[in-house]
Amino acid sequence: MMNSNALAQARALTVPSREASLQREMSVSQFWNNNRKLLEDAWAEWEIENKDNLLIPDETLLDPRLRQVIDDAWENPEKENAVADLWEEIIPGVYTTQFFDLERLAEFRNYLEAVANSQIPRRAPYGIQLNRYGVMLDPRSEGHLAAPNFQAFYNDIMNRYMRPVARLLLGTYGYDNQTFGFSIQYNPDKDKDLQPHTDASAATLNININLPDEKFTGSQVDFHDKTTKKTVQTVFEPGKAIIHRGSVPHATHPITSGQRSNLVVWLYGDRMQVPRGGASSYGSFVNSVATDDTLENITARQRWSVPDGPKDTFAPF
Repeated sequence: MMNSNALAQARALTVPSREASLQREMSVSQFWNNNRKLLEDAWAEWEIENKDNLLIPDETLLDPRLRQVIDDAWENPEKENAVADLWEEIIPGVYTTQFFDLERLAEFRNYLEAVANSQIPRRAPYGIQLNRYGVMLDPRSEGHLAAPNFQAFYNDIMNRYMRPVARLLLGTYGYDNQTFGFSIQYNPDKDKDLQPHTDASAATLNININLPDEKFTGSQVDFHDKTTKKTVQTVFEPGKAIIHRGSVPHATHPITSGQRSNLVVWLYGDRMQVPRGGASSYGSFVNSVATDDTLENITARQRWSVPDGPKDTFAPF
């Protein structure tokens, strides 16, 4: 049964300090775990309290062309080539497309602004960025954005969009049962760049949520092509997404003006298994396992399916 006073109780909590969080003090994890049910109830109450003026995020926020080809492929997986055609290859294992509908993106950003102003404690992504928009998105994470309508939207992105696209473009089938996600914002005065690294994922989908008039300079992203030994540089555009194998080395240049806001979501296998070559610089805890990179025996119908196994509790950070 939901605690009807959860919102007030959650807002009254004393959140662990940034320093304690960065030092991974045991009391920090205890705080989030002890208050998990309270925070989930608070987000549900927040949605109800604001139901008349709060967006219900759903697939209509996404680019119409992308939605159409995804819908067609779920209905008939043999039409999946139309999905692949929407993604432009930057280098092998790295692709980009328009993900959000630019005409709806402001509504989504207003929703995230309401989240930021909710006064409900949220856990920032430790070790990546700690800032206003930095929040964990996945239920496996402590202090995640547990608003029920947002979670429904997040699950649709992972299940209906990211997983089949990753299987189609990156061959991740079998290493994509588990999900992870966070938001991130780059600023010139803090949290301005990311050093060269790989991800603890089989696949990473990085979605820019800047509005068209939110200009920034710098913050280019370098992807290293292991085959040619060349580095290819790209710049995020409003509402565009890049999907890539977690094992592809990449880095973010310092942002020099403005802000860049992104949603970052990962797929990996049970107990954080990733295909060989996908071990991450974030830590040696990542299990790297062998796989057939071509996965030629996987059918279109298998790619356009949702894993029926349970969600585990393993998270990179």
